Formats: sequence, structure tokens, C-alpha cells
Amino acid sequence: MSPADVVTSKSNSPQRSNSKPLPPKALKPFDQGEIKVLLLEGVNATGITILKNAGYQIETHAKALSPEVLREKIKDVHVVGLRSKTQLTADILSEAKKLLVVGCFCIGTNQVDLEYAAAHGIAVFNSPFSNSRSVAELMICEIIALSRQLGDRVKEMHAGNWQKTSTRCNEIRGKTLGIVGYGHIGAQLSVIADSMGMQVIFYDVQQIMPLGLAKPVDSLDDLLAQADYVSLHVPETDETKNMIGAAELTRMKKGAYLLQASRGTVVDIPALAAALRSGQLGGAAVDVYPVEPFANGPNFESELRGCPNTILTPHIGGSTEEAQSSIGVEVASALVRYVNNGTTLGAVNLPECDIRAPSAESKTVRLLNTHHNVPGVLKQINLLLSEFNIEKQIVDSRGAVAYLMADLAVEKEADYQRIYNSIEALASNIRTRLLY
Repeated sequence: MSPADVVTSKSNSPQRSNSKPLPPKALKPFDQGEIKVLLLEGVNATGITILKNAGYQIETHAKALSPEVLREKIKDVHVVGLRSKTQLTADILSEAKKLLVVGCFCIGTNQVDLEYAAAHGIAVFNSPFSNSRSVAELMICEIIALSRQLGDRVKEMHAGNWQKTSTRCNEIRGKTLGIVGYGHIGAQLSVIADSMGMQVIFYDVQQIMPLGLAKPVDSLDDLLAQADYVSLHVPETDETKNMIGAAELTRMKKGAYLLQASRGTVVDIPALAAALRSGQLGGAAVDVYPVEPFANGPNFESELRGCPNTILTPHIGGSTEEAQSSIGVEVASALVRYVNNGTTLGAVNLPECDIRAPSAESKTVRLLNTHHNVPGVLKQINLLLSEFNIEKQIVDSRGAVAYLMADLAVEKEADYQRIYNSIEALASNIRTRLLY
């Protein structure tokens, strides 16, 4: 089974402006070499190799493009791959007439307008797991560095100042680590810290099975009051914005340490700087910021610069060769599965659907339909398909959008066009694809 020609409906609302049938489209067996891919921000070579091996046309750029250039580039591509700097706003996505799918080669997806993409049948994938170990290892490194005030000692030595001291320097064994957000990174950090003799507690809004000797606590306040080190690993939501502010920092143990590697908006930076300078906190390690420079260079400003025992890093939690290689494989593989088979497993903005590929002997056409989640749609679709044997079918919804996959036994290629036209003409249609 290979991708059929990609044809996109222009309907963005549940109702069409008129009920006239759409003119026939020239569907044809589709050469994968016609799929155009735009990769930005130095996507890892592992991902590029997978996409090239799929037979796609690849255009790569080491850095993010300006909005003006991106707006032009995106007009003619089927796939876009990016990392954290490129912003795919509704304005830019509106120029993407052929775009099928976006791959975020990172954890976060807030750089893409997910609602707009879903409403226009554009799937978005990310890599929620691949850099977990890298971030967890950096957190352990920084816990030890903060405990021994290594940042300050290093700066002093480079300035020619010898300051040998053990004051406020401690081992981490026996200390309490509080993890806020016990997801993939938090759980990895928990296991490593446990093995190093730390007492691990965690708080998460979901009920999650603890690993090792870790123990959940009932509230964020409970965690802040008990922990010698607080490590943040939560997503960016309305609930987590400024989740750690002046009040929360006051509730922490005097001399405790804060580690921030989640999202830049989770911590009130001026309040953190004040807590560090006053001595309420013994130190902090920060890897993410509310506003981050667009490019490398001497352009970083923050109230945290110059704070005592404060480690500032430029969003490098997942920046290891191993993590980037794994991310390349995970995201590129998801892109190929979606383009070639319509599989949405792992999509962050569409329902997750998958059906096994038909056998080589099976003469089937695969229907992929993204539609508005309104009553009666499935009945309408199945009525149109009733003359064919539906060998496999799955449909699921996510908010206002639903996604259907169906393998149909179709004997005559002349019927392909009729199937496509009838489904696309439905008022509920967002995007219809046929793979054969």
C-alpha cells in the first residue's frame, strides 16, 4: 500500500456554502517521491535518514527561518519538522495548502497552534519520551553541583580567587528530593536519586504508581515544606503558570534548592531572584525561561544573572547526542507512518487511531477522513460506503474533531474517485485522503 494523491478539502466549518457536488479530482497511485519535507533547526541526522529512506524530497535548514521566509516555504510542503524556536502560528499555517503533518523534534508543542492544525486536518507529533534520561541526568548533576556550590567555586577560580571552604557544602545522601510532576522525566530522576541514597517524595495531579522507595504527598505545599531540593517537571498550562511564586518560595525550607527544567512560565523569575539574594534559598538551577533568545550569542537577560549559587543553562536539558538521535528516530518514524498509512498513534492534536496494514494479496483502498465531530457523521459515511466490504474500520474523536480509518475491498479502480468525491462532499468533512 502506498500513499495516494493528497487532496485537501477547503471546508473549515460544519456547513458548506452550497450543496453542489465537487468536481472530480484526478486521484492516482502516489509516488512517495512527491512528498516534500521541510526540516528546520538542525533536525538530527537519524530523523533525516528515515525520511530520505522513505523516498521523500528533503529540504533542511540548520536554524529557524524568519516568519516571512517560512510563510513562503510552507506553501508547497506536505511535512514540516521543527524544534522549539520555529513558531507555526495560525497565520503561517494558513499558507500551508498541502501540509499534512508537523513533527516537533522535542517534547514541547506550544510552538504550534494545535487547535488550528486540528481544525484543518494537520496532525502534530512530538517526542515525549526520548530525552527523559538526559534531563534526569542533568538534574542529578545540578543537585550535586548546588550542594557543593560548584558554580561559585568555578567562577572564583577562573578569576584567580582561591576559596577552599566546606561551609554550607553537603552530601546529597539522606537528603529529601521533592519532584513536582512524576511523568517520564520525574520518574527517571526518582530512580537515579533513589539509587544515590536520597529520600524521594513527589506531587502529581494524577495518581501515579511510585517507583522504588519514592512516596507521593497530598499537595504541593506538603512537598515544599519537606524537600531539601525541589525539581520541577510539569507542562505549560494555565494551572502551572507562575506555579512557583513568592508565596511558594517562602514555604520552602530556608536554604533549600530549586531546580527548574520544565517550562519557562512555571516560575516567577523576579520572585526567585529575590529569594536567592535574600538567602531564603540556598541556590537554584534554571534551564528554561519565560522569554528565550531566538539565536545563540550575547543576548541573554535575566534577573537571575549574578545571583549566588545559581546555575543558569541555555535550555540544554535534552541536548545530548543520545537524546537528539532518539528524538530523530521517534518523530521521523511517526511522520512516515502517518503519511504512508494514516496512523495517528502519538498525535497530540488528533484522536489516536491505527489499524493493521492489509496483506499483500488484499485489494483494498484505505480511506482516511478527518471531520467535524457532529452527530450522524459515521452513519452518513457508512451509508456511502455500504456497497463495498469494509474489511477494517476505526473512528475516534478528540474535542471538536474526529478521525476515521477504513480499509475497503474495492475491485474497480474507477470507484476510487467516486469514494473520494462522496466523502469529501459531506458537510462534516475537513480532509479526506485515499491510500492505495
